[in-house]
Amino acid sequence: MKPAVILLSGGLDSATVLAIARDAGYACHTLSLDYGQRHNAELAAAARLATSLGAVEHRVLRLGLGDFGGSALTDASIAVPETPTTGIPVTYVPARNTVMLSLALAWTEVLGGRDIFIGVNAVDYSGYPDCRPEFIAAFEHMANLATRAGVEGAQLRVHAPLQYLSKADIIQRGIALGVDYAQTVSCYQADLDGRACGRCDACRLRREGFRAAGIPDPTRYAAGD
Repeated sequence: MKPAVILLSGGLDSATVLAIARDAGYACHTLSLDYGQRHNAELAAAARLATSLGAVEHRVLRLGLGDFGGSALTDASIAVPETPTTGIPVTYVPARNTVMLSLALAWTEVLGGRDIFIGVNAVDYSGYPDCRPEFIAAFEHMANLATRAGVEGAQLRVHAPLQYLSKADIIQRGIALGVDYAQTVSCYQADLDGRACGRCDACRLRREGFRAAGIPDPTRYAAGD
């Protein structure tokens, strides 16, 4: 089995990507980042998913992105929007996917692997610039220029299998692969027990996805939501 590094946040999308990579025959090494996110209940969800979906190894790295702030997800003084907004939202974390992919790239080289999986999506997403296909293609190009593996002729690949799927399509694919979405945490304001607020952008997209897929929503919501 070829090794692959899967970025696993603990949310719906990354859980589906892990299931896709496993189904494709990869030995899955999952990586989660504790970057100071307010919804750190997702880290416990990631650990559960790594076990239930058969990861070979699961690691959590501590990053200091919260030390910079600049995002509603890393700065408690910035409110998480609970109604739709326009433009790039305040929940965008500066350079997050670039940093995460770079760390996944480093681990991939150490493992002797050639494949990285990430759950970015360009259809049902919140307008983040680092979820676009152009970014994924540019990072893959950089990876093959900036690593020993790439220079020596290995073709490193960044897989984004959800890139053009709707949230409903993602959910249906995951259900077919045995993903238990009750284990996932998507909410930007999830409490310590992982219960969702039901009002933020992530909750709205998730709820609409289950409705469109015709599948009961297993999300646990905080009282009153």
